[in-house]
Amino acid sequence: MAGIVRKTFDSPEETRPFAEGTGRLDLVTTEGGPPVGRAVYEPGWKWSTHIKPIVGTDSCQSHHVGYVLSGRMKVVMNDGETDEIRPGEFIDIQPGHDAWVVGDERVVVLDWAGFIDYAKPASS
Repeated sequence: MAGIVRKTFDSPEETRPFAEGTGRLDLVTTEGGPPVGRAVYEPGWKWSTHIKPIVGTDSCQSHHVGYVLSGRMKVVMNDGETDEIRPGEFIDIQPGHDAWVVGDERVVVLDWAGFIDYAKPASS
């Protein structure tokens, strides 16, 4: 095991494109832990429109723990709680939510917990 490991999202181990060119998820692996992901959501992206058909659940079932690099995103929990996440914010979003890009700036999020099965087809 190496004492120092360097990875880059410019050469991820896996990329999962979202429907209709609305973004992508890039994953890099970690030693003994879950992959770390960088999601890029283009303006117009909405979970219930672009990811729900891929995964087949009524709402996002991922627990996201991450950091917002750019853009704004509205998050609506199944129980009706809402919030808007912004650049420079740490996020901890429990399973059971919808989300969408607010405005015309792409949203970029780093997530070290919730992307292991995110945007993966239900049959995978």
